[in-house]
Amino acid sequence: MRILIVSDLHANLEAVRALPDRYAEMWVLGDLVNYGPNPREVIEFVQTHASLIMRGNHDHAAGYDLAPRCSERFRSMAEETGRYTRAAIAAEQREFLRCLPLTAERSVGGIRFSLCHAAPPDPMYEYRSPDSPLWDVELARSSADVLLVGHTHVPFCRRAGSGMVVNPGSVGQPKHGAARACYVLWEDGEFRLESAEYPVEDTVAKIEALPLSPEVRADLSRVLRTGMAS
Repeated sequence: MRILIVSDLHANLEAVRALPDRYAEMWVLGDLVNYGPNPREVIEFVQTHASLIMRGNHDHAAGYDLAPRCSERFRSMAEETGRYTRAAIAAEQREFLRCLPLTAERSVGGIRFSLCHAAPPDPMYEYRSPDSPLWDVELARSSADVLLVGHTHVPFCRRAGSGMVVNPGSVGQPKHGAARACYVLWEDGEFRLESAEYPVEDTVAKIEALPLSPEVRADLSRVLRTGMAS
């Protein structure tokens, strides 16, 4: 079975369209919206293609009219694009975001998967580094063989205790130094961290046409072009 695992799409339709189209299932670890110019279309894509969808902090914020609790570095960006996102999506899409689950469990081929956006104790908000010893603690507490998480926009795949922790990185706003749409493929019991080129300048052109402050437009465009948070 071939499963496409993605996270942090952030309303970047061009990046989403660059994802592989050959898979049995798509699992989405949250943050469909905010930061990007096409929240409505990305929600529609996920509704059509995904079989499992988690709620991220930006989905929760858009659905409930709340702050996504971003770091100070991204607060202005999140606030301004959040207002745009809430105006751009339909009422039924806001309801869809509100109803997404915070966690999920799946078993495939005898492998037990646990899914959330951030980390099991705080599934929408906790930032946890790839090398944190807390991942070993989580696997020891869990009945799962694999934890699937997103949120940090940094891809990794590591052993933790007797299991694995896998973060596919970000489709729509990578922050590890590569301006590519990141994802994970799981097939025949193996994980592959992969990424795809997409027309970044097409997304940037849309960003520059949004009703945002010049500073936020420039910052968003720079992050997209460099794949770097700072």
